[in-house]
Amino acid sequence: MSADTGLRSRFSGWFKPAGEKPVDILPVRVGGNEYRQTPSNTTNIFGADQVLIWLVVAILSWGIVMVFSASIAMPDNPRFGKIAHYYFFQRHLMSVGLGFVAAVLTFQIPMKVWEHWAPWLFIASILLLIAVLIPHVGTVVNGARRWLSLGIMNFQPSELAKIAVIMYAADYMVRKMEVKERFFRAVLPMGLAVGIVGALLLAEPDMGAFMVIAVIAMGILFLGGVNARMFFLIALVLVAAFALIVMTSEWRRERIFAYLDPWSEKHALGKGYQLSHSLIAIGRGEIFGVGLGGSVEKLHWLPEAHTDFLLAVIGEELGLVGIIALLGLFFFMIRRIVEIGRQAIRMDRIFSGLVAQGIAIWLGFQTFINAGVNLGALPTKGLTLPLMSFGGSAILMNLVAIAIVLRIDCENKAMGAGGARS
Repeated sequence: MSADTGLRSRFSGWFKPAGEKPVDILPVRVGGNEYRQTPSNTTNIFGADQVLIWLVVAILSWGIVMVFSASIAMPDNPRFGKIAHYYFFQRHLMSVGLGFVAAVLTFQIPMKVWEHWAPWLFIASILLLIAVLIPHVGTVVNGARRWLSLGIMNFQPSELAKIAVIMYAADYMVRKMEVKERFFRAVLPMGLAVGIVGALLLAEPDMGAFMVIAVIAMGILFLGGVNARMFFLIALVLVAAFALIVMTSEWRRERIFAYLDPWSEKHALGKGYQLSHSLIAIGRGEIFGVGLGGSVEKLHWLPEAHTDFLLAVIGEELGLVGIIALLGLFFFMIRRIVEIGRQAIRMDRIFSGLVAQGIAIWLGFQTFINAGVNLGALPTKGLTLPLMSFGGSAILMNLVAIAIVLRIDCENKAMGAGGARS
């Protein structure tokens, strides 16, 4: 088969229907071995999905350029003191470098090890979430206590908690496969576990991370075969819980009102300030943008331009074309991760498949929320753009998650070539 034919075959696979052969209603009920003919038997990084690797490299590289552009003027702000103009750029490069090293090490860990240690990883994440709330242990930034100082970087335990919940939920569904139709024996214990994590996150406070973790857990429960009626009941309970949280918090209510009318005199210089300037930035960019480096809003008008509102700077400098191109890269990356997860499930590797699809839910949902906030389609929420926004622990955990997916892909290929299950 020629290189061109192979490339066309790989790209056409992105748009194939999920299953060519009859399958049961839910993916984890498929136990056949008919898909075990994948051509490679290697478990090194060069045997992993090359399309996924290059998509991640493209997004990371684009993020490095945009963080440099968005943060170049920040040292002029007295709030940051006397720091170099390349300070944030250098810190971001260091985070990417640490993330790459962590990803290479993570790739060496077989999925059976992750499955064995999943409950302990979940417990460790809870202990770190407790530690961050202890005075003089957790670091306070802008009134929120979310970080642990590690010297070279501030680590955010909520980022580790996302991976821990994915692992724990996938392992939980494998262990509860026989009772997954019973609410009290299957769903309620998982709900309590997520509730504990949520309570700790709300104490920081970090409602955005709680939303992501709740959606991840719900998604894995659904993919794991939980009865559809129970799934919708869980969804209803979560929506009611989030509505109650918002109604009982004055400053959260103000954010909702500011989202509904960011241009009003009351909100334009208050809770609606970030949103209004994000919309101004995207509006200035129009179709093709004002040019790379030409953003005006990043010059101390748009707060957090290098983190939560990086997409607004992209919209201003690269226009609608840049935003669509970037969201297209995210779409194809998440599509590849979902396919890797589906392939693992078809091979009866349920834990690995649920982990991959949980990671896809995490990255996809967080990208959706960040884009919605920047475009004014959703209320302002402090969630970064995966693999792109400035932030050490977020980049680190994103790359670790990608490494886990690549490991799953390599194990799929090894099994497909007749190798032993790793």
